[in-house]
Parts: sequence; C-alpha cells; structure tokens
Amino acid sequence: MFIFWRDFIIWEDMEQRISFYTLGCRLNQAETAILQQSFEDKGYQVVDFKEPADVVVVNTCTVTENGDADTRKIVNKINRKNPRVQIALVGCQAQIQREKLLDMPNVNWVVGNSCKMELANLLSENFHINTPQVITPAIPRSSFKISTTGIDKKHTRANLKVQDGCDFFCSFCVIPFARGRARSREFDDILKDARALLAAGHREIVITGINVGTYQYQNKNFVDVLLRLVELEGLDRLRISSIEPTTVSPEVIELAAENEKICKYFHIPLQSGSNVILKSMNRKYNIEEYCEFLYLISEKNPGICLGTDVIVGFPGENDEHFEQTYHLLENLPFAYFHVFSYSERPWAKSRKLGRQVPKEIVQHRSRQLRMLSAQKRNKFMKKEIGTIQEVLFEQEKKGYWMGLTDTYIRVKVKSNRKLHNQIFPVSLEKIENNAMYGKLHEDKIF
Repeated sequence: MFIFWRDFIIWEDMEQRISFYTLGCRLNQAETAILQQSFEDKGYQVVDFKEPADVVVVNTCTVTENGDADTRKIVNKINRKNPRVQIALVGCQAQIQREKLLDMPNVNWVVGNSCKMELANLLSENFHINTPQVITPAIPRSSFKISTTGIDKKHTRANLKVQDGCDFFCSFCVIPFARGRARSREFDDILKDARALLAAGHREIVITGINVGTYQYQNKNFVDVLLRLVELEGLDRLRISSIEPTTVSPEVIELAAENEKICKYFHIPLQSGSNVILKSMNRKYNIEEYCEFLYLISEKNPGICLGTDVIVGFPGENDEHFEQTYHLLENLPFAYFHVFSYSERPWAKSRKLGRQVPKEIVQHRSRQLRMLSAQKRNKFMKKEIGTIQEVLFEQEKKGYWMGLTDTYIRVKVKSNRKLHNQIFPVSLEKIENNAMYGKLHEDKIF
C-alpha cells in the first residue's frame, strides 16, 4: 500500500458540499452513482458539478493518454472556479499514476480502485484531520458485494455493475493493472441492487463491467444473470454493454433473440480487421471466427444494432492492414463503430513493439473510419423510416422530447405530454443530425 501525507487547511464544522465528475466508461458512471449515494448517506450535500463545492470527486480514466490529459484539464478547471477546493481523484488513473496526481493543486486524496467505493468512509473519518493521502493497495481477486445502491438521479437508464477486472491482457490495454484481475459480484447482491433500481423508477437496466461475459460466481454464469434479471417485475428493458466476442455463448444469442426485454443491441469490440495485428494485440480470435460469430448474431436477431470498437495506428499497422480493417468494417453488418487512435500506455506490452505509426497517418485513417461509421449509422437508421418503434424518453431539450429505441437509435418528438421515463410508440419519419424525428403513434399509446 502507498500512503503519503502533507498538511493543508482544516475546514470548519459544516455540512460539506460535494460534487462529482466522471471520465471514461459506463462502469465509471455506475460507480459514480454509487459514490454519490454513499456520500448522501453520510450527510454530505451532493450538488451539481457546476455549483460551488467544498469537495470535488473526479472518477478518472486511463485507457488512453487523452483520459490522462482530461484529468489535468478538469483539475485545472475546478481550481479556477474555487482555489480553496479539496479534490479527490479516484479510479483507474489514480491506481497506476498515484504520485503524479498528488502533485496537482488541491488534490488531497488519490484513491485507487481497490478502495474507491469506500471513499465516503475514508473522507468522513479523515476530513477534520485533513492530511492528504494516496491509498492504492493491491486489488483483491475475490468476488465482491456493493453495500450502496447507485440510484442515478440524472439518467433514466440505470447502470448495474456485475463484474470488474480482466484476465485477457490485450497487449495495448492497461486495464488489468488499473482494475485488477477478473472478479464477479455476488449473484444475490446483483439481484438486490436491480430490485432497488427498479423500485426507484428505472425501466431500463444496463449491465456493466470490464469483461461482463466472463461473469462467474459459484455455479452462476452470465446467462444466469440475464435469466434472473429479465424475470424481475418492473423491468422493461435489459441492455448489455460492451461484451467481448469470445465470451458471448450461444445461449446468450438465443436468449437475446427470444426475450423481448433484452435490447436488440450488441457492442462487440473488433479492434482490427487484420489477423496480423490481432495476433500482435493478443486478441483471442481471428477475423474468420469473428465474422462467423457476427453473422450468427445478425441471423438470429434480425434488425439488431451491432456496434464495435476499432483501434487505428497500432504499432506495425501498415497500409495493407488498415485497408483490411476498412473493408471488413464496410462489409460487416455494423450500425456504427467507435474509433480510437492507438495510445501507448504504461505497463501495456505494446509499448515495447516499436514501429510507431506517424501521427498524421493515424489521424487520416481515423477520419476515414469515422466517415464510414457515419455512413453505416445513416444506412441503419434509413431502414427504420416508416416503422413504429417503442422509445424510452429521457429528457426534453429545445422543444423536443428525446429518447432511445432498444436498437440504440436516438429519437426526437414534439409533444405536449410529459414523456420523461415513459415508453411510447413513435412513427419514425426522417433522419437529421444523427437522430431520427417522428411522431407519437397516438393509436398505440398504452
């Protein structure tokens, strides 16, 4: 364990105002919601990030160098707003870059992933001692429970953490070092949390984790998690977040096809369309296996939204490798893809490969793939024009109510009804600015 100390100002007794800022993945969002609730339970006043606060908690990301830079930017922004603020940096970047983070102005707590969820207790016990700390003990591999339910008051859809860590050790990835080895949440604890989220009014639950398909607790696996969740009263939709292709069993594919509550949506990382690069990345499949798998899902689930991740500029990626990736993405039944520029990470094995791709080439290739993704997205939405889709509405903005179909299409409608957290059928009419516009299908409103 690493613990460092230094003196700073002691606050007077008062109800502490605390705000939160989340960087990175959906799992971080889920954990921030839990942290907020745990601080409320301790008597802190949780305020919006834009409001003045005594303490600001930043849930960090370190998947890319951009994540590292974003932490510095947000810390500087916080300090400009309030030079007397106390800042807690928690999570992945805190786990592996602890000493560097403590050098930032007003950063008084650096807490890694092992202790992150205990932050409310740590701050409550030490707040009046006011001695800055770096707390990053080794991350245990044992199964876990979460004592606090993260009721997300800002979002309609609720994130449910079922798993953490990863054993795959892809050569570009620092997550096994930042998050630890794969471990699963106790099965009954997942169900308890899900019931609490539904009781709070959430109608869609998004399953989150680092490598959710590897879930294993006692005799329960990921299929068991899905089977029990879809049985819960009050659940309208169950969405699976990003899931590795080698962890999606035939049972998961069949269940998604048969059960109406499971969203017709899979996000399955590809990373490269070249077998040479996939091998260098230490991925667990080749292109032929991936394509066979993707076509099977598409065949079993007509109309499904399929998304993926792709890394551009991995060390050694030449023009031929990139062309293979481009043409594969062009021809596979994807609705969209997230494009990431390769980022060298501490501890990741790819940093030893050399053969770096020039930055300007990476940028050019990334633009090409993003343009292709936009075209694929537009093509996917065009097929839905004239259809009626159920939309879970989230918020009203600029005169339009906005929500999502189960296939992850953003829909906007004008209505005098209050649609927040309601599911209504919508006739989809046109595409504009990466969203679909339509009208409530009055005859089918229930």
